[in-house]
Amino acid sequence: MRRFLLIAHKVPPDGAFTLNDLAGGAGRMDEVARAVSTAFTLSNDLRRDTEVTVVFAAEPPPRARKIELFGSKLRYLNPDERSTAALLKNALVGSARYPQEFESSPGLRVGPVEPLRQLEAFLRQDGAHWLTEEGAPLGGASLPPDFSAFLSDPFDPTAEELGVLRASGVPKLSVGPRSLRTSQVLDAIHRELDLREAARVPGG
Repeated sequence: MRRFLLIAHKVPPDGAFTLNDLAGGAGRMDEVARAVSTAFTLSNDLRRDTEVTVVFAAEPPPRARKIELFGSKLRYLNPDERSTAALLKNALVGSARYPQEFESSPGLRVGPVEPLRQLEAFLRQDGAHWLTEEGAPLGGASLPPDFSAFLSDPFDPTAEELGVLRASGVPKLSVGPRSLRTSQVLDAIHRELDLREAARVPGG
């Protein structure tokens, strides 16, 4: 299983943004949507072994929201940025009117969240990593079959998030010396894990 936690720092958690301005007024929802699409989409299928949690932390609890996507059950996810943003926006809009977690569409759950507690819980998982330019090179790292990783949107983690990350002691990994887009980092991670899986399969 591959699990990713992405913190979106400026996307309105109530879904109050327009699909016509994803890179501006939507707080870089364009990159969040692109990252979600990259995490799951293959040429003619979805990655069923992948789960993604997006924490929308632009506002403190109880208005902060999380969306959990499960590849084993996910439907209605298309590879284009706009329709992915629409899928996430609809979930956020519905959650703003409903105080409890619920399934907005197959394989997609949405609900309130305390961002730092969610981050702490994620980092306590076996196989958790922190993706950062300061980490050890991905290619030479020993990676578990069940791989989990935290990554940020185009904005750096807050001081509070950095405190949680550093206190957790999880290994840092880097896909390269340059700061890449979130979706590019996910692409690099999947490629490395795919190659390692193929190498473990006889004749692969």
